[in-house]
Amino acid sequence: MSTIIRDGPENAQVTLILAHGAGAPMDSPFMDAFATLLGERGIAVARFEFAYMAGRRTGSSKRPPPRAEKLVEEFDAALDAIGSRGPTIIGGKSLGGRVASLAASRAESETRYCGVLCLSFPFHPPKRPEKLRTNALADVTVPILICQGTRDPFGNVDEVMTYDLPSQTRFFWAPDGDHDLVPRKATGLSAHDNWIAAADAISKWSETLSP
Repeated sequence: MSTIIRDGPENAQVTLILAHGAGAPMDSPFMDAFATLLGERGIAVARFEFAYMAGRRTGSSKRPPPRAEKLVEEFDAALDAIGSRGPTIIGGKSLGGRVASLAASRAESETRYCGVLCLSFPFHPPKRPEKLRTNALADVTVPILICQGTRDPFGNVDEVMTYDLPSQTRFFWAPDGDHDLVPRKATGLSAHDNWIAAADAISKWSETLSP
């Protein structure tokens, strides 16, 4: 089990277990920003690394990430190691969110998690919209929040709104956001503007969840 990074109040009402994306570690600028912003909003955030990423950090491995299905067991182990005294949300950035949704899709998951948070869900590979990955969400029964950039190459707003997703799925759409929710300069917005708005949406959503 990799080192766990914790943010937010120790007495938080809700704990978020947050996994990283395929190519960046748990302490990337994106992950740091969201952990800080959500911690400031009263959510306890616990981050961990999958073994392949921990291997990259130490230099012992340069291998690519395994298939998402192969990482579910590691997500479960992280949840056991981190623990939580109250309601628990599981989620992650891109690949991490997909793994979280797979973990939550199993029959026994309903008693372990009160929600799934996906930051920039990888609905399909870039420029391959026919290769959908919505099966990872189809069997999730707990509430889902997806924070997605409107021009995300892994699933933009026009594409995603045509998908058949679980009825309890909710969205925050980052204006002109890419896969990191970053808008183009011409919009007058900054990455931090979109990240703050997403954190506000996550905080409000978390208040609606039942333990």
